[in-house]
Amino acid sequence: MGLPNNPKLMSVRTFLKRKAEFAPGHRLVFTNGCFDVLHPGHVDLLARARALGDSLLLGLNSDESVKMLGKGDDRPLNTQEERAFVLAGLACVDYIVIFHESTPLELIKAVRPQVLVKGGDWTPDRIVGREAVEQAGGKVVSLPLLEGYSTTKFLERVRA
Repeated sequence: MGLPNNPKLMSVRTFLKRKAEFAPGHRLVFTNGCFDVLHPGHVDLLARARALGDSLLLGLNSDESVKMLGKGDDRPLNTQEERAFVLAGLACVDYIVIFHESTPLELIKAVRPQVLVKGGDWTPDRIVGREAVEQAGGKVVSLPLLEGYSTTKFLERVRA
């Protein structure tokens, strides 16, 4: 038995059709990540990101993309479909688009969010898509992380 249908998960093409129906002045917030093992730090960041606009689009690294990032031979632990299904269960996540590149730059350029959000462990000069968002008149926000939570630390505890 497979996972139930996930209406929040869509292609970039489908999302752009949906975005075309947004009311004038709608503030689209974008963030991205692997979200391999969802933890309180992720949930906190996503909720605070969503509060910055009218809807939140989450760019989710594909399984291949996670491997490109060098997070370990056993990563991701959960498939992209499993990760998307869990993330879709969060009320703060409105849309999910899986991207297959090593960075979400092309996705950011395609969806043109008004707000680009990353966690505080990303300095502004390292935030992929920052220039594209700022050049289009949007803003980039680095949110402080909820201390003590990271997938890497969680996996280290499990493996110990």
